[in-house]
Amino acid sequence: MTADDKAGIARWRQIADSLRLDIAEGRLAGRLPGETQFAERFGVNRHTVRRALATLSEEGLLTATRGRGTFAAPRPSRIVYPVGSQSRFSENIGAASREPGGTMIASAREMASAELAEAFGCRANATVIRLELLRVADGAPLIVSTIWFEEARLAGIIPAYAEAGSLTGALTKLGFSGQRRLWTKVAAIPADPRDAEHLHCALSTPLIATTSLTVTAAGEPLQYARSRFLGSRVELVFDHTGEPV
Repeated sequence: MTADDKAGIARWRQIADSLRLDIAEGRLAGRLPGETQFAERFGVNRHTVRRALATLSEEGLLTATRGRGTFAAPRPSRIVYPVGSQSRFSENIGAASREPGGTMIASAREMASAELAEAFGCRANATVIRLELLRVADGAPLIVSTIWFEEARLAGIIPAYAEAGSLTGALTKLGFSGQRRLWTKVAAIPADPRDAEHLHCALSTPLIATTSLTVTAAGEPLQYARSRFLGSRVELVFDHTGEPV
């Protein structure tokens, strides 16, 4: 494969993305080939390869042993991630013996699209609040989520999240507890440039995309979300225990 300048991404970053995916999918394991071989594979100079490998080393994906060479770190097992009406990110990651974390990477006020208006049962020009969240496990990016709330119901969600550090905590702080996921849709999509950057994966890497609607304990629409999971690091499990036959 020859690296190019597609989407304006630097060649060293394209190489890092490609090798990161090779490691995640198990195509690159054990001792790595030399820089010269990578340079020939990607059609670049050794300095460009060296910068890509340094990035992967900083991420903990490569380890260098003096006199022996550079090795790919053992591929981590996929995190089993249950999807149910009461699923919570921190609980799921904690149950997998991983350390959950995350950050808000963007927020905005915008007009509700027709899709959001239908989900919330509001007028099409109503104001909604959009949050972009990055969720990590043991420091490794796992999920990028875009979540919308009706401003009329949850005007204080941004400062509440900033203070609580979690969505569940923010909703509890605003007086909403006992919320449940009403439905979830699942699809496969390619990673776009923004998601690829946040998830540290190559462009067009297959992602597991979910769209869901969460309602209050009383059944009123509360949040509409689109999440993109890195399939090489997570396995979604839908538990139907207790559901009507």
